[in-house]
Amino acid sequence: MVRLELSIKAELENVTELQPATEDFEYFFKVKCTSCNEVHPKVVSLNRVEEHEVSGGKHSTAHFVWKCSLCKRESSAKFETSYKVKSYTSENGQFQPLLVIECRGLEFIGFDPKGTWKCVGTTGMVFHEVELVSAEDEWTDYDEKAALPVGVSGFESKWSRA
Repeated sequence: MVRLELSIKAELENVTELQPATEDFEYFFKVKCTSCNEVHPKVVSLNRVEEHEVSGGKHSTAHFVWKCSLCKRESSAKFETSYKVKSYTSENGQFQPLLVIECRGLEFIGFDPKGTWKCVGTTGMVFHEVELVSAEDEWTDYDEKAALPVGVSGFESKWSRA
């Protein structure tokens, strides 16, 4: 079992926090089998709400179960329940941890931020529908309380051992 931590960073303009909008946020990852090193050709999705049965385990479940198409081994991943998803805050554009996932037989090697996030402006105004389509895209809006533009751009992510 390997514990992987996903860290993110982004350029935040007049925004103090960035985080997934809901508990059932769909995370999109690039995955690799640790047995044969085969990389799945597409991104896979998982969320904290759905759980799937792991074959061979005694009533064992995971948030993601995958059978490698090359070596046919079954692998699984589970969000670490004791580790809550964190908000990204603008601290000198440094990477900050977002989540930790426990992996068995696989590793996540990429992250696509597509989906609905939420941000908090400098005045406390909450933007609930921040759409990040991919890492190259940016989101912009206008904070009427502050009379300032708000935005998220330059999204990056990295995986490390937790």
